[in-house]
Amino acid sequence: MEQKKARVIAYYLPQYHPIPENDEWWGKGFTEWTNVAKARPLFRGHYQPHIPADLGFYDLRLPIIREQQAQLAQEAGIEGFCYWHYWFGNGRQLLEKPFQEVLESGKPDFPFCLGWANESWGNKSWHIKGSKIKDKLLMEQKYSEEDYVKHFYHVLAAFKDKRYIIVDGKPLFVIFQPLEIPQIENLIVLWNHLARENGLEGIYFVGVLYNYGIKKINKNAIKLTNKTDEMAERYRYLLDKGFDAVNSRGILRAEVLHKGLLYRLIYKFLRNFLKMYFLFPVDIYDQQKINKYLYTVEDTWENVYPTLLPGWDRSPRSGRKAMVYVNSTPDVFNKQIGNCLELVKEKLDEHKI
Repeated sequence: MEQKKARVIAYYLPQYHPIPENDEWWGKGFTEWTNVAKARPLFRGHYQPHIPADLGFYDLRLPIIREQQAQLAQEAGIEGFCYWHYWFGNGRQLLEKPFQEVLESGKPDFPFCLGWANESWGNKSWHIKGSKIKDKLLMEQKYSEEDYVKHFYHVLAAFKDKRYIIVDGKPLFVIFQPLEIPQIENLIVLWNHLARENGLEGIYFVGVLYNYGIKKINKNAIKLTNKTDEMAERYRYLLDKGFDAVNSRGILRAEVLHKGLLYRLIYKFLRNFLKMYFLFPVDIYDQQKINKYLYTVEDTWENVYPTLLPGWDRSPRSGRKAMVYVNSTPDVFNKQIGNCLELVKEKLDEHKI
């Protein structure tokens, strides 16, 4: 049997179709395309707007679009999609329709898993009708033991679908903000118990975690730190909570090593606290230098899965407040892929994610 080079899973954002809530909050017909289309260059050589090619300004309510996406992904060697899943508690969801139709229709016949985007929605990122409205909580993320049970049974049909991505015999489930969930150990124990009661071997929990942060993580406290060599400690902290694996994110550490901690702290202070970002140049990073620091030796661990991230540019959403990666050419991305393949090549095929 030929060995796999990697199991590439693409994160899938379901924001590309209108919903009543976005109509109310941002204006009739709002989708992520609204930001894409209005984006403009913020400095010389800034590649904006990014106009979609193969599928155009698609609408995810259309089955033919979802089929074409799967075909493109398959041709590119991608194993499956990780659909971002919004469960705010007490059965409250947003943007659920595209995946629900994928599940109920059985199409496209393409592997998938779910990623719980467990964070509250506010209105800091986008503009409405040309003017910024005051900071406001739009949809609050809530947690409770009772709700964990409801949540599990809501996604159980997906876990049992023949297309669902399996790791070590268990359905893979990603949690975007694992450290935000109170007593996350309780959820993991409960879901594994419920999974076994319902004919599954358990749930394969993957937590998204930055390999660096100005807040130090340990078992006793969270405190400020400026160290960029504590990846192992951060990963172990999450694994000790019961997670099966970590999806590592290296961009914060890479940005600090690219420009220095002092620069980042000053820029963040001026931008976020004094609201003076408009007085300074856009925060620009060179993709090749980011790639130099993006991965660490801990990403070779059997249960750590690195992230591919070319051309990060949040300016369509947040304008001059965004961090923008430049010089992200296909050749530079190819080298980033090569770096990731080196990280996973000694792992079991099952874990080359």
